Amino acid sequence: MSKSLFDNKIKSQAGNTMNFTRRNFLSSCSACAACMVIAPLNFLTPSSSQGNSDKKMRIRILYSLHEPVQKRPDWPNIGFDFNPVMEQINNALTRNFSDFEFIPTLASGPEEADKIVKKDSTDSIDGYIVYQMNCWNKVIQTIAKTGKPVLYADFQFGGSGGFLVYTSSFLREKTPNVGFVASARMEDIFAAVSCFNLIKQGKTNAEFVAATVQARLNSTRSPGKFALTANDIKSLSPEEAIRRLKHSKILAVRDQKSEIAEPMMGIPVEYIPFSEVNSAWSLANKEVAAGIVERWKKSALSIVGIPYETLLTSAAMYLGMKTVLQNHGANAITVNCLGGFYGGHIHAYPCLGFHELCNEGLVGGCECDVPSTATMLAFSTMTNGRPGFISDPVIDTSKRQITYAHCVAPNKVFGPAGESNPFRILTHSEDRSGASVQSILPVNYLTTTLEINNQRKEILFHQAVAVDNDPDDRACRTKLCAEPVGDIEKLFTMWDKWGWHRVTFYGDLKEPVFSMADAMGWKVIEEA
Repeated sequence: MSKSLFDNKIKSQAGNTMNFTRRNFLSSCSACAACMVIAPLNFLTPSSSQGNSDKKMRIRILYSLHEPVQKRPDWPNIGFDFNPVMEQINNALTRNFSDFEFIPTLASGPEEADKIVKKDSTDSIDGYIVYQMNCWNKVIQTIAKTGKPVLYADFQFGGSGGFLVYTSSFLREKTPNVGFVASARMEDIFAAVSCFNLIKQGKTNAEFVAATVQARLNSTRSPGKFALTANDIKSLSPEEAIRRLKHSKILAVRDQKSEIAEPMMGIPVEYIPFSEVNSAWSLANKEVAAGIVERWKKSALSIVGIPYETLLTSAAMYLGMKTVLQNHGANAITVNCLGGFYGGHIHAYPCLGFHELCNEGLVGGCECDVPSTATMLAFSTMTNGRPGFISDPVIDTSKRQITYAHCVAPNKVFGPAGESNPFRILTHSEDRSGASVQSILPVNYLTTTLEINNQRKEILFHQAVAVDNDPDDRACRTKLCAEPVGDIEKLFTMWDKWGWHRVTFYGDLKEPVFSMADAMGWKVIEEA
């Protein structure tokens, strides 16, 4: 069994409106957060031996996170205690590298990172390990500018969004002193940390980074061989799909404003206010909503920690969103979920409603993400109703896997007339509130993952084989694990230009995607 601390799954609510994504919600919280105390906790004392510490290479470990015990909704989840995780990392590194001295420290952002760097200028620090524990804390950028060798590591299902976006930026800029490791296996961390020995031997940062690349390649599992389940798709011609999209409509619920926006991939887009959705929710037929709750209770594998009233308000939100779609002649809706709920503008999470809409051939998209919603609608239309699964991916080279994670997912991935897969109803993971879906998605199928960029007229594309569902309690509820087809190293390179979200469909959509791009004069970018 692996010694990875991550292999043992770690178990673990009215104001001005913003367009809240995970990114800007958390950055808006930082102004009211107390400055992180730099002084070490008990478990953060340096590992050193009397008498020979001057002979040891001194490596500062920087944990990039909000606070040791998380007080806000974000990955991994509110209330998550990082202390035992950090302690286990520190102890594992100390045991395995007796000739290094590790100095563990916490930092929540660039100001604290800058103070640490200034202190280190007189403390003879030889290099850095930066662990991205939460997603969007900007610590690594300051450390990279020191010119010292830096190893950047992802605490998976905790810091993965920032890790992918920031890593791809370093790769694009050819940052000469930053190597990275993206693995849930502690042995792979050890292999990367051992590359600091090259610096001790007088080698260059470039040689250090090259060694981390080789260590990552050596520890990446070889591609698997799969006898895939047949999964034929009857797709529309590009011309017919484009015609239908022009007669479609996306409703975007960002704040309290109404406006007609620029079409997205030829699809009309209209912004509507929270108040319209909330009114439709409040007027939803309660008996019909109760009937939907009874259906969920019968069909879900389990419903854990969700009061009946929360289920009822979630069903009413589904009915309300469907009414709004009908009133506007639209077939897709995307909602600024956290901004609406935390701001008191809507009174139920839309997760279960999105789940229902996607199951019946409509589109419900999270976080008022119009490009991802357009991606969902365009290729659901082209495939006669197959739903797209919007996600926040995580890459683990030790398994050669990408995990597509989110708290919204359909359970009819082959379309409204297709078979259903099992699902559970759990709380929305990051804040442990509301109700969301853990869909146990089918395995041994080829999947196609996409994202569009309307301005550049590009479609991002990769494919992967669905191999598992990860039950880890951290981060979003649905976690589809898949093995990418192609170059997994290349899969690290596009997140800074495209953002974190991707949209996954079941089936081989390569020919429909390329033919759609050709018909529209767009370009397909293969990211793996």
